[in-house]
Amino acid sequence: MKFQGVSRRFGEVRAVDDVSLEIRDGEFFSMLGPSGSGKTTCLRLIAGFDRPTSGRIELHGRPADRLPPYERDVNTVFQDYALFPHMSVADNVAYGLRIGRVPGPERIRRVAEMLDLVRLPDVGARRPAQLSGGQRQRVALARALVNRPRVLLLDEPLGALDLKLRQQMQIELKGIQERLGITFVYVTHDQEEALAMSDRLAVFRQGRIDQVGTPAEVYESPATPFVADFVGISNILEGAAARAIAGDPSPFSIRPEKIRILDPRETPPEDSCFAPGTIREVVYLGSQTRYLVEAEAGTTLTVVEQNREAVAIDAQAARGRRVLLAWPRARNRPLGRQGSGE
Repeated sequence: MKFQGVSRRFGEVRAVDDVSLEIRDGEFFSMLGPSGSGKTTCLRLIAGFDRPTSGRIELHGRPADRLPPYERDVNTVFQDYALFPHMSVADNVAYGLRIGRVPGPERIRRVAEMLDLVRLPDVGARRPAQLSGGQRQRVALARALVNRPRVLLLDEPLGALDLKLRQQMQIELKGIQERLGITFVYVTHDQEEALAMSDRLAVFRQGRIDQVGTPAEVYESPATPFVADFVGISNILEGAAARAIAGDPSPFSIRPEKIRILDPRETPPEDSCFAPGTIREVVYLGSQTRYLVEAEAGTTLTVVEQNREAVAIDAQAARGRRVLLAWPRARNRPLGRQGSGE
């Protein structure tokens, strides 16, 4: 699947702005970005619900610009499930097969196969209202997969679920994708979700793509200040603060978990960046603690430490303490200009 210089304008607004992108067959690809960044518009362009103002989209090696949605071999799963409330679960899953005039015995077999795949083998006779949110999302997934599309589009499908169920469904979705071997294109604003499931992801900002890469590439080596700040937590230093700490005013980022908190009398390891400062705020998060340190270099740095032995009272007692922050210079990630696009 390819986007070649694709734009979609609504009056003066460029919802998608000259996007070029290739999504490989059989990969779990995420479009990540804040609301209004263009990711859902791209999904609608793939599905055929909308058409580009300019540029070209290819699906399976064919130009898709004039293909209607029903000829694209693509199905979509929405956040609100879009199940028919008056139909049973089995009839909901079978709906596309019935429209496609698949014979009854084959329909029954394939519906049972899909419900088994999403781990709901015994709910076929129920109505959607009798299911939990997580179960309804699995039914929506089964209905989208029963026609065996080559591409499955998922538009923030887990957004309505609570945190624990969302994390469980992330694992299940990735497992289903790997078993079926089809292409999943997943839209989300949740960075953790994208990092957890994706083979690769694109980070969208204002209709353009700032970076495409594997989760490790995007997290460990952000290409722009926006990516560094949006994907996880990052300290971004530039100008006088960067010069004081790293000896160079060029902008760079350093992740909070890469920084060590030392006693100010300690000597930092060789080839380290270091910054003396004072702990101003402490946020205890159970498994970890987040420290906000006011550095003498004129900036505030965020540091995250795992609570292997410390408890909440120990963490809170650190407020106001003088410390020395240190991290390997090799962990500094140079940052390009903002909004460079794809």
